[in-house]
Amino acid sequence: MSTVGKWPKATLPLTGEQRLAHDDFMKRWHEILPRRYRMVERFNHEFPVRNSRAGFSRTIEVGAGLGEHLEYERLTPEQEAAYSVVELRANMAERIRERHPQISVIVGDCQDRLPFADGHFDRYLAIHVLEHLPNLPACVAEAWRLLDKQRGQLLVVIPCEGSPAYALARRISAQPIFERTYRMPYRPFVEHEHLNRPHEILAELDRYFTVESRRFFPLAVVPVVLFNLCLGLALRPREVPRTDDG
Repeated sequence: MSTVGKWPKATLPLTGEQRLAHDDFMKRWHEILPRRYRMVERFNHEFPVRNSRAGFSRTIEVGAGLGEHLEYERLTPEQEAAYSVVELRANMAERIRERHPQISVIVGDCQDRLPFADGHFDRYLAIHVLEHLPNLPACVAEAWRLLDKQRGQLLVVIPCEGSPAYALARRISAQPIFERTYRMPYRPFVEHEHLNRPHEILAELDRYFTVESRRFFPLAVVPVVLFNLCLGLALRPREVPRTDDG
């Protein structure tokens, strides 16, 4: 099905107060999640590690937050030196530099062209990133450009946004924290941040990548969005992207 005219998606403008609260909460949530919701956080970061092919050398991680994922990696000195992260928020990028001075940190937007040659990387990590992007196709196309077409691998984790399980989890976790802290409703934050549903993300990925493996959390034995919180995907780049006609 064609998505011409759908992208980039329009987002509602934020007031200055909302923007400050949203930026602060993104940083705060990255600090809260590993402490209070350890099982979810472990899936988010262990799926890419467990599904990475042996022998990779160059990694790019987009939307790296506070650099939490690096705590789960077991990298050689050479792999660390060849690890690049891209983070949109300067305050969060600075925290990554403090915690992981051995890697390269870029403040930038993964929806734009990044300063690397075609096929430069053999791993591209996007952990809870693709749901946020108004111009998702631009990010997916850039991921495809950056990955080596023979040994490259895209490793993705996305929320099962729209599922009853995810809605319930939100109501007992992030929502009360946000509303108690900032004294403003959480719904506009979610609508501004979680723009893309799983079926939209999967459709865009399918144009450039094929799925090697996938895993749902927490109910891996019930592999549907409806009953789960997260979905992990390991993907291989196509030699040539598919057109809308397949």
